[in-house]
Amino acid sequence: MPLTLIEAGKTCRVRAVGGSDAVRRHLGDMGFVAGATVAVVSEAAGGLIVDVCGTRVALDADLARRILV
Repeated sequence: MPLTLIEAGKTCRVRAVGGSDAVRRHLGDMGFVAGATVAVVSEAAGGLIVDVCGTRVALDADLARRILV
């Protein structure tokens, strides 16, 4: 299921990252790789604030949909 469907306060593991090569590389550079633990901190303005690898990252809904958990 895409990361956008996870409720705030929940923690999950990344199973796969979709999109073009550039998008997968960009998300991978931020720590969104298979097996990484991701915690949804909050939903804001149509996007998500998540904690990945100990760092908080803001994602728009389009990018968050490409992260499968």
